[in-house]
Amino acid sequence: MWQRVGNYQALARGLAILACAALFAGCASTLSARVTSYQQWPADAQGASYRIVPDAKQTNNLEFQTIADMIRASIGPTGLVEAQAGRAPRFDLHIEYDNPISQTWVQRYNDYYDGWGFGPAFGGYYGGWGGWGGGIFMRPAIVNELVDVYKNTLTVIIKDNQNHGAEVYRASAVNISSGENLLQVMPYLAQAVFDHFPGNNGTVREVKYDRRP
Repeated sequence: MWQRVGNYQALARGLAILACAALFAGCASTLSARVTSYQQWPADAQGASYRIVPDAKQTNNLEFQTIADMIRASIGPTGLVEAQAGRAPRFDLHIEYDNPISQTWVQRYNDYYDGWGFGPAFGGYYGGWGGWGGGIFMRPAIVNELVDVYKNTLTVIIKDNQNHGAEVYRASAVNISSGENLLQVMPYLAQAVFDHFPGNNGTVREVKYDRRP
């Protein structure tokens, strides 16, 4: 009997792991993000130049410079090239990012059973372990657990200096993580904001990438 209970406990733990994996989908070998994008991209922008424009808090900020380099590495699909020093670019590119922490409730199975119960159960006392019968059984307890989650967010905004600084592209990529790993996921978010660039205006899509070792 106790061997059966141990098997049920192992099963319950396995289900709990699967539940957590479903909450933070792709946390092991893949990374997923939700991308929202808006665009009024000009038709004559192929090969035009851009510059990354930091705001006051981002100036002389090493973290921002690191993230800006990730943007540069992912900007290829736009057809833009970075302006040389002293040259006026057509586009100004602005970067916003954050990873606020919040909490959410998840359901999981306890590692233990919450006590004896009576009623129909597989392997009941009267039916024996080989069939159905009324008798004594133990049931797994499902509990709600409060866990921390991080909302890793990257937003890229492109403005057209030939059109009075009009905003011509805005894309935000969001990844939900169970750990504080903004810089680790940032290369994927940088890739996501330019995925299928410029795309249709006002679209929301899910993207998924294999994690690089």
